[in-house]
Amino acid sequence: MFWIVASTVAAFFMATMAILVRLKAAKKPVSVKKIILPPIFMSTGAFMFIFPIFRVEWIQVIEAIVVGMVFSIFLIKTTTFEIKADDIYITPSKAFIFILFGLLIVRVVIKLILGQSISLGETSGMFFLLAFGMIATWRLAMLYKYKQLERKLNLSKSTNQLG
Repeated sequence: MFWIVASTVAAFFMATMAILVRLKAAKKPVSVKKIILPPIFMSTGAFMFIFPIFRVEWIQVIEAIVVGMVFSIFLIKTTTFEIKADDIYITPSKAFIFILFGLLIVRVVIKLILGQSISLGETSGMFFLLAFGMIATWRLAMLYKYKQLERKLNLSKSTNQLG
């Protein structure tokens, strides 16, 4: 029970930090590097699977990643960009805070249900995969949206230079 409470408190702390980082990031222009680095850094967490306690079956890997991808839809829908002074910025969304905490609550409930039948290590492995599937999918969608807007911005710049 201690580990469930501790991991839930840690998850709420991380969600709060993510919100603060997102609010701060909205004040600076976005770049490809800022979009793709978080999932790359997070991928190092896969080293947990070196230890047998965290290993899960392939079907669980697929399930966790698919659930993460489904969860990412909410983040994708609320992440928008805007052009300000020839730079691309992320548009702050009030819904982001509610979505992030809502997804966290859903994850905690799922963890409590799965914790009854799956070991703590396997649950940890599955939730890492779920989070990675969610963040990687969200960031890929962000990159796509960013690149579309970047093309539009570059086209606008070149049109202004010609005219």
